[in-house]
Formats: sequence, structure tokens, C-alpha cells
Amino acid sequence: MENNITGLTEDEVIKNRQKYGYNIITNTKKESFLRQFIITLGDPIIRILLIALAIKIVFLIRDFDWYETVGIVIAIFLASFISTISEYGSEKAFEKLQEEASKIKCRVKRNDQIFEINAEEVVYGDIVVLEAGDKIPADGYICFGKIYVDESSINGESKEILKVMAEKEIRDKNKVYMGTVVCSDYALMRVNAVGDNTLYGKIAIELQDNQPISPLKKRLTDLAKIISRIGYIGAGLVAISYLFSKIVISNDFKLYLIKDTINNFPLMMGYVLHALTLCVTVIVVAVPEGLPMMITLVLSSNMKRMLKNNVLVRKLVGIETAGNINLLFTDKTGTLTKGKPEVVAIQTGDMNCYYSMIDLKKKNYLYDIINKSLYYNNASKFDNYNKIVGGNITDKTLLKFIIEKPSEVEIIKKVPFSSDSKFSLTTVKENNKIINYIKGAPEIILTNCDSYLDQYGNKKILKDKEKINQVVNKMANNGIRVIALCMNDRVINERSLKNSVFIGLVFIKDEIRKEASEAVGLIKAANIDVIMITGDNLNTAKSIAKEVGILTKDSDLIICSDELKRMTDLQIKENLKNIKVIARALPSDKSRLVKISQELDLVVGMTGDGVNDAAALKKADVGFSMGSGTEVAKEASDIIILDDNILSIAKAILFGRTIFKSIRKFIIFQLTVNFCAISLSIIGPFIGVNTPVTVIQMLWINMVMDTFAGLAFSFEPPLKEFMMEKPKKKDEGIINGYMFGQILFTGLYSSILCILFLKLPFLKNLFRASDDNKYLMTAFFGLFIFMSIFNSFNARTQRLNLFAHLCKNKIFIGIIAFIVFVQITLIYFGGNLFRTAGLTLFEFQIMLLISSTVIPIDWIRKLYLR
Repeated sequence: MENNITGLTEDEVIKNRQKYGYNIITNTKKESFLRQFIITLGDPIIRILLIALAIKIVFLIRDFDWYETVGIVIAIFLASFISTISEYGSEKAFEKLQEEASKIKCRVKRNDQIFEINAEEVVYGDIVVLEAGDKIPADGYICFGKIYVDESSINGESKEILKVMAEKEIRDKNKVYMGTVVCSDYALMRVNAVGDNTLYGKIAIELQDNQPISPLKKRLTDLAKIISRIGYIGAGLVAISYLFSKIVISNDFKLYLIKDTINNFPLMMGYVLHALTLCVTVIVVAVPEGLPMMITLVLSSNMKRMLKNNVLVRKLVGIETAGNINLLFTDKTGTLTKGKPEVVAIQTGDMNCYYSMIDLKKKNYLYDIINKSLYYNNASKFDNYNKIVGGNITDKTLLKFIIEKPSEVEIIKKVPFSSDSKFSLTTVKENNKIINYIKGAPEIILTNCDSYLDQYGNKKILKDKEKINQVVNKMANNGIRVIALCMNDRVINERSLKNSVFIGLVFIKDEIRKEASEAVGLIKAANIDVIMITGDNLNTAKSIAKEVGILTKDSDLIICSDELKRMTDLQIKENLKNIKVIARALPSDKSRLVKISQELDLVVGMTGDGVNDAAALKKADVGFSMGSGTEVAKEASDIIILDDNILSIAKAILFGRTIFKSIRKFIIFQLTVNFCAISLSIIGPFIGVNTPVTVIQMLWINMVMDTFAGLAFSFEPPLKEFMMEKPKKKDEGIINGYMFGQILFTGLYSSILCILFLKLPFLKNLFRASDDNKYLMTAFFGLFIFMSIFNSFNARTQRLNLFAHLCKNKIFIGIIAFIVFVQITLIYFGGNLFRTAGLTLFEFQIMLLISSTVIPIDWIRKLYLR
């Protein structure tokens, strides 16, 4: 019948490709650079800047303050441009991963010939040749032969499923799906769905919907509202103070003069227009235009640092969100363990233990029998390059353990492992003798054995099965998987293994990563609950969870998937704090747990690698996919852990916390300066101080506050001590009480200092007198900048020691040194452009001393809080 299946002709291939398309999954979220740039303009702070810019442009007709306007435009452009480059770059990195996946080859039958093509070239109606080890390139059904398929990438279950040839109707037992792997046997498959129409493709498209808003975006939205309110209130107060000074104070509080001014319409219109111009200026000053750019800088710079730590960030806000998770659901295999199971020992029926096949060969007659059992009764095989292909991870592990291939024999029959029978069997004909090699679950094998072979190959009665069972249980409790081997030299019923001869036990262990305990300890120290989700049985899961430190208390709960299914959502919520391990878990359990956890207002992190994990990865606040996982899982995730290691997840959490702290430091620094500037604008008109700094000077001040400060705070070091803090709650604002106190206290002190500097005769007399007070105003310009410089040290640490960990941020040191150099240059060589006239050494020292007082003043605040 196979010969009757000739496959498509070249014309049919072209026709089907035109009608059904290529075998490619569409990435609907892929945006052009320009489109991504426009999307970034929707950032909450940038929106305020755009509004301020619009108002500013309206008032340009009357007062062309183009320096400030250009400054806002530059701030908006840089923030959006850097953000776009970062996200676009991370998408490019992700596309490389997808490109690697698209290079998978498959064999198709066309024109009655076999061709090897790329998976993406498969078309509807193609006949695909499937053998052990092949990855199925599209959806279809078996039209010839039979195969055993590992569908764990789709349904999360590791058992092999038999797929047979379709007869009249196509049923589930005939269907195969893209992304699944052939474990054994041979078949031909007819493709009936490609690309987006496959099960894999439909899940991928569904996952490209929008994700829940990130905590950072929510906090920035709230901050934008607060800042805009402060700006509007400040603008109103400035307008009132200006009008009050012009209408009331200028007229010496005389009522008849006040009335005359109010009735003078042209004069009042001039005052009102100037007051509105001042309002816009205050709103612009109040908005920290450097904040979006700084946030983008801190996210993108840390994204590059994280890539060196095997963490590929696909979505910038995912980094910061990682620092705020309260609950992490983690896989076991590959994340806590190496994901590379190994045979650690073999124990024979006489209770002797051997740790390698070489050791067994030297001391035991059973070497030859065990070697043949592991080789013949195995769905994996060696290819022409001596590479192991096909079969599941267990078969590959067993084949890897042998040191030499036995002679080839005639294979009469193979019965693959199934979760129902819990054993696999291979019948061979060797020297005209029939031998059945059997491997499977110890409870099944031991029940059917009545004898065993000793080290000399003598058959003896198997009396003490309990002793062997004790070994099996002990190993399972130590996280070691046990497989039993037996044999029979007669024709047996596949459903009955009775009177078999016990050969021995094979102990397989997926070694726990040496960093796993450290990583779990680090995450738990960060007040993050860790729940392990695994497909292992209860005893193995319990052993591993204990070894890595997930299970530590008597109150910690271990439950199976069936038990979880029986629990109501309310019961899970009540017990979530104590649940530490979920054994025999299904992918559907993950989605349910994410939903329930988020209903408790927890920020949830979820790991996963399969197609069915994708829904949970998407729903989670932060989805961590594994580098070895499926492309759909990677598409659904925020962060890809390239080495599958939980320590890399811990590093992502640490970087997330560092980023949030860096953002807060910058906000303290900038809002303190903004508060000082607004205060001067409000109080200035009452005391005769209207423009203490020129437009050009303000441009330089803005560069210091926004661009340079943003860069300086972007490279703050990730300190292990950050992991000792509690995660931030979802509803916690970006500005906390500590920040508010520092901004208010230092901002108020800075405002008073500026006013006293300009008005106190004692201080004014310290500087050379001139008609236009050019030396005093030069000193004031220096005072404002150096006050900001000293305050940047206050903002970067809550410690009294302002130099703590300073050397770990060399960018900060370099930028501060650059600002100091440029400021001194401007003071002495700025000339008329910057309204500077140079200072004597004494004048410079006085200015520097006064500006440095922000440090001891802040020390007093810190000491008081302690």
C-alpha cells in the first residue's frame, strides 16, 4: 500500500502553496520600527510632555521660547527612540531563535520520490515520511504504518501515544500534530493543516493578544496623574502670584490704583497672557521630561547586562516586573535539575551494586545480558555518526550508559512503553533462540518475577522481594528514578509477564544543579514564595524539593494534580501560602494557579517550555520560558532563560529590583530640582526675583537633570542585599513616603537656600559688586548646578556613607566628573552667551561651600529617620 502513495506533483505543490500558504506561523505582533516608535509615544509621562509641548507651541506665537520647546522635543524623541531600538533589538534576537527553529528538515514524498526539505516548505496535502527522532512539521493523519509519538510539547504528558493508519474516518488515534516527536516505528502522514491553521499555530496566534498591564506602567500612569496635578496647582499659584504682584503689590495696595489697572483692558490682557506663559513654563518644569528616557535607558542597559547572564529580555517592562513578583511557579526538569538524566548505578538481583558498565563487565557475568537488554529494548538508536536519535529521554539515557554495541540480531516484535502497561518489551531471535527483554516500573516487573540471575548467571528463586522494594522506595525518596529489568525465553502474552527472570534495577538521576539551592535560597530570602510544578511522582518531587530548599517546614504541603483538581478556587486560595509542590502536574494546572494567584493581588512569575505552558506564561505577570523550550512558549513569554537555570531567574529578579530602585533614585533627584524650580517661580515674583537663570542656562540645567542624570542612575549595581527586601505590592505607588519626605525636605531647603543667596545682603556682599550683579548671578548659576551634583549623591543611597558601592557605577563617576568640568568651563569661559563672568577662587569656594550644605542637611534627615 505504501507504494501506492506517490505524493503530490510539482504542479499540485505550487497550487496548494498558493491556496493554503507556507508552513509558517504568522507573528501578528511584529511591528515596523516606525510603528513601534509611535506606540512608545503612548507612555504616560510622554503624553504629559506632548500636551505641554502643544501648549508651548500655541504660546510660541507670543513668546518664542524655542530652547525649552526644542528641549521637550528632544526629550520625547530620545526616550521613544531608545525604547524602540531596545524592543526592536530584542525582537530581532527572538527572531534569530525562531529562524533556528525554521531550519528543521523533514522528508516528503513527491512524484513518487523522497525529498528532504525545510519544514516551512511543507504544503497542504504533502506526504511526510516519519521515523524515530523526527519532529512532525505540520498537522495531519497517518495514511500508512504506525508510530509512537511524544506529545508532551502539546499536552504536557510524557507518555508515548500510538498513532495508527486512518481507515474510513479520521479519529484522534490517527491524528498527529506539529511540534510533536516520533519515538519509534515508521509511518507516512498526509498533511491537512499548515502554518496558522495547525493546532500549534492557533495557540501561537491566540497568544498574541495583549497582556495585562505591567506594574511599572500602572505606577507610571499614577505618577503622571500626580505630577500633572502638581504642575497644574503650581501653574495656578504662579499665575496668581504674578498677577497679585502686578495688580496689588505694584500699586502699593492702593484700591483706586488697583481698580485702574483692572479696568485697563490692554494692560490686563498683557498680564494675563504673561501669566498663562508662566503657567506653561511651570507645567514644563514640573514634568520630569528625562524620566521616560531614563526608564528606557535603565531598562535597555540592564537588558544587555542580563543577556550576558543568559537572560534574554523580550519585553523591557518584563525586567522591572520580575523584581516585584511575590510568587514564582517553577518547573523542575532543566530548571532545578540539569535536565540531563544519567544512569548512576545498576543493582543486580543478588543486591550487588555497580556504578558503570565497565565495573559491571569486570565483575559480573550479567554484563552481556544487561547490555543487550538496554540496547535491544530501546526506542532510541545510534545513527551513522554514532549520535543517539529517536526515543524518549529515558531510552536515550539508557543507551548512553552502554559502552559497546552488542551484535545485531533479528528483532521479532517490539511493544513500546505505555502508561497503562508500564513496561516495554522487545522480542529477539538470537542463536535460534527466542528471548524477551523487558523493562518497566519496578512494581510491575517484580510482581511477575519468580526468579533472578546471580552474578554467575545461575537462576535462583526470588524470595525476598520486599528487600528489593525497600531499595526502590529509598531511591525514589532520594529523587532517583528506578527502572526494573527482566527477561524471558518463551513466547509470552503481552499483557502478562508471569514467570519472568529478574535481572536488576537501573537507577537514573537528573542531577540537581549545584546552583539550585543557592538560587532557591536567594529567591525565598527575597520574600518570594516558590512552588515547584512537576510531572514526577510524589516521592521524587518531595525529595528534590527538600534538597533544593523548597520544602523546609512541617506545614509545607505537597499535592498531586488530582488533588488540586478536587479543590475549589477558595480552598486553593486558603492553602496557597503552604502549597510548595504540585506533583503529576498538567499544563492546565498552571493556568488555573496563575488566575487564582492574581485574584489575590499577587505578582506572579511562571516558568514553562511547552506549547500548553504558553497560556500560563501569557497570563502571568512575568513569563519565563526556557531556551530549550518550544517557539510558542518563547513567543508567549516576557523573558527567555537561555540556560534553563533557576539561578538565572534569581538574577532576573535582582536586576528587576535594581532597576526599580534606580528609577526611584532618579525621581528623587529630578523632582527635588523641579520642586526647587517651581518654588522659586511661585515665591520669586513676591520678592523681586523673576528670572534668576537665563534660557541658555536652563537648557544646560535641563541637560544635567534629564540626560546626564538619567545615564548616571541607569548603571547602578545590582546588590545582593536588594534580595533581602519584600516585593512591592501591585498597588504601591512609585513614590513612597521616604521619597516624598526627601523630595519635600531637600527641595524646600534648596529653594530657601537659593532665595537667601540672592536676597541676603551678607551673602551678596561676599561677591564682587557690579551694575548688573554679574558675579552674583554667575555664582547663582554655579550654586544651582553644584547643589544638584551634591544632591545626586544623596539620592543614590539611603546610607550616611554616600560613597557606598560608588566604584561599582563608574558611569556615574564619569558623568559627574564631566558635569563638573563643563560647569567650571562655563563659569569662566561662558561669556555673554551663558551670562557668566568668572569667579575668584574665594568666590568659587564660597559658592561651592554653600551648595555642599545639601549633604549635611540630608544627613540630618537620614539620622532623624533612623
